[in-house]
Amino acid sequence: MVRAECYYLQSIQLKMLQQGFQSMIAKLDNANEAVAKQIYTTFQRSYKIEAELIGTQNFPPLSRTVNDIHNSQTLFYGFYDDTQLAGVIELVIINERLEINSLTVDPKHFRKGIADKLIRYALTNFIETASTAIVETAVVNEPAIKLYKKHDFVEFKRWTPDHGIEKLAMIRTGIV
Repeated sequence: MVRAECYYLQSIQLKMLQQGFQSMIAKLDNANEAVAKQIYTTFQRSYKIEAELIGTQNFPPLSRTVNDIHNSQTLFYGFYDDTQLAGVIELVIINERLEINSLTVDPKHFRKGIADKLIRYALTNFIETASTAIVETAVVNEPAIKLYKKHDFVEFKRWTPDHGIEKLAMIRTGIV
C-alpha cells in the first residue's frame, strides 16, 4: 500500500473511532492519487454490474481513468464500511443546482442502504447552496430510478446520446 494511501486510511479510521462509527461518509481528496485509485476501483466494480444490467458493453463510465478522476474538479464523498470504501457519490454545484454525476456502490456492499445514505447526505448537506438536484441514469436502470423516486426525484427528460443508451433525467426541486 502506498504511504499516502495508508495515511489517508489511518486518518479516516481515527475519525471513525473518535466518533464511535463503524461506517461513515467523508469527503474524498481525489487530487490524492491513492484516493483517486480507490474511487476508480469502486467505479469500475459498480459500473461493470450496471453495464450488465442495462445490456451494454460500451458503457461510457467504464472508460474513465484514474487520471480523469484525479484531475476532476467535482466533489467526491465516500461511504466507508470499516476501512473499506464501499460507495461514492460525485457531485457538482452549478447555479444553485446540485448535480449528481455518479453514485456507485461496490458490489460487495450492495443491499446495505449505502446509496440511500449517500443521496440523503448530499441532499441534506447542500441545501444551503442548491435549490434543485438533478441526476441522470439509463431508462432501463430500474433500481436507480426507484431509489431516486424514493428521494422525491421526478423524471423530466428522455433522450438517446451518441453512445446509444437511452437516458432519463430526474429532478428534485426544493431540496430544503
